Amino acid sequence: MTTPFTTKDWHAVPTFSGRVATEDDVTAGNAVYALSDTFNGQAVDGEFPQPVIWYDEDDEYGALIVQAETHDTEDGETLEVLGLVLPNGETVVAFADDVDEVDATDPFWVALVEAFDEDDDGDAA
Repeated sequence: MTTPFTTKDWHAVPTFSGRVATEDDVTAGNAVYALSDTFNGQAVDGEFPQPVIWYDEDDEYGALIVQAETHDTEDGETLEVLGLVLPNGETVVAFADDVDEVDATDPFWVALVEAFDEDDDGDAA
């Protein structure tokens, strides 16, 4: 998955949903991630792509959720794991706690997406 997007064409970004992704899905470019060291993986129902603001340490990015799954850990913790696409097409794995879902008309999301295009190195991390 390496589809760049703008505030005008974000809805056309491919998504992965309906089942838990496998390594083959990732290798084929159909999914952002596949988790193999967790239990009871389930796809999360939702309308994707979904605009979000992703908080990474001290930075904020406009992004899209293109994949969402829940997985249980050995310790019994349930994690909601997201596959995100950034405006330059780069993919990122994040936890649901690290994003805020927004509408595509949200002025802050629009500003973040437009500013990402202006970033010289386009590097999110």
